[in-house]
Amino acid sequence: MAKPTVQTLENLPVAILAGGLATRLRPITTQVPKSMVPVAGRPFVDHQLTLLRENGIRRVVFCLGHLGEQLRDHVGDGSKFGIEATYSLDGPKLLGTGGAIRQALPLLGEAFWVLYGDSYLDVEYPAILERFRSSNALALMTVLANQNRWDRSNVLFQDGKLKFYSKKMPHPDMAHIDYGLGLLHREAVERIPANQNFDLADLYSALVEEKRMVGFEVSKRFYEIGSPAGLVETEMYLKARAA
Repeated sequence: MAKPTVQTLENLPVAILAGGLATRLRPITTQVPKSMVPVAGRPFVDHQLTLLRENGIRRVVFCLGHLGEQLRDHVGDGSKFGIEATYSLDGPKLLGTGGAIRQALPLLGEAFWVLYGDSYLDVEYPAILERFRSSNALALMTVLANQNRWDRSNVLFQDGKLKFYSKKMPHPDMAHIDYGLGLLHREAVERIPANQNFDLADLYSALVEEKRMVGFEVSKRFYEIGSPAGLVETEMYLKARAA
């Protein structure tokens, strides 16, 4: 099958995975979804959308589950952030990261970014997209030389190539981590069974094994609010960035 044409940065949508239960942040997230947790004086999603807008992103598709109506009511059509926002709902059961992306395909088109709703990734989005555009791959994974510093390394990345990826089977030579920002062609996501719980990491592992996924190494550390410690670090970073 011929590779679909990659859209421009402005038209390429970002799927934001914001449907998890956020159990590590309880009791905060018993009443609000993780993306709506206050960070540096604003809901976290405000910071995330502002960063995407600064990098040329104009379309966002939120994949929602737990308490997702609060985020939808807050963001609305996205106009107050200078973007277009639409929404895909898991439905009566949580679909997991891969299942949620599969559910959102009708809103995403032929190619799109994937970003987690708890991550603040201040990197060169245009350069990442250009790497994807110039490849013959079905997908791209951003990676960071991690050395188990911020989380357990899960990527074997050598000579500019993805060699192995697994969250379940650590390899002694793994020094990089999946940074949390990816690009996918629709063809790759269509492998995921519809209306079933599925982990996006399993798709990534298969694509790396088949050499259908390329890597892009970034140098800035990631910030996230998925844990109490991460929430504190992210708040400090955003306050310093604003100052």
